[in-house]
Amino acid sequence: MKALLLVDIQNDFLPGGALAVQDGDKIIPLINQLVHYPFDIIVATKDWHPSIHCSFANNHNKEPGEHVQLSGIDQILWPAHCIQGSKGSEFASGWDTTSIDKVIYKGTDPMIDSYSTFFDNEHLKSTGLEDYLKDKGGNEIYVAGLATDYCVKYSVLDALQLGFTPYVIVDACRGVNLKENDSREALELMQRGGAILITFADLYDQLNKIRSMKGKEP
Repeated sequence: MKALLLVDIQNDFLPGGALAVQDGDKIIPLINQLVHYPFDIIVATKDWHPSIHCSFANNHNKEPGEHVQLSGIDQILWPAHCIQGSKGSEFASGWDTTSIDKVIYKGTDPMIDSYSTFFDNEHLKSTGLEDYLKDKGGNEIYVAGLATDYCVKYSVLDALQLGFTPYVIVDACRGVNLKENDSREALELMQRGGAILITFADLYDQLNKIRSMKGKEP
């Protein structure tokens, strides 16, 4: 079964948000088409941080981009973002969320960050996504969203370790790119690990062939 995983398409990650991803809004038209493709399951994730979250620079009297050690773990500090119940934590406007089957919340523990949609950064706690997908029989995961070099990357790497077959819809993702080549290097790392990189157009052609056999368009 094919699952579509939409990662953190939230207001704070779009231009004008607290942790804006450059051109993050450019993926919205693609997402709006993807949610109407013949996926068996559609899951969307949300960063869902308490205001006292350990990744927030203001909670350490430091600047975004600085690093701290938390229980021996290196933590990059970010602007306060996606605070539970805030406008910034809401799904970005302009895309159709009515087809979502399940919303997964991550980053809820104030003491540890969670880039992956499956686990926190130390793999101490599960978000429940693995069990949900396996219960539904979803073994192929098509991933799109924000950001390529953080939450998408770590989600895909975890998916590989958990035995899923992940496809990264490259042009339906955008990266933070604290360093210029971060997104490119993230894609290369995912591909070396066994993920399949695919473009939106290639996915359309792939699904169109399947649907054409059944007399339908994607």
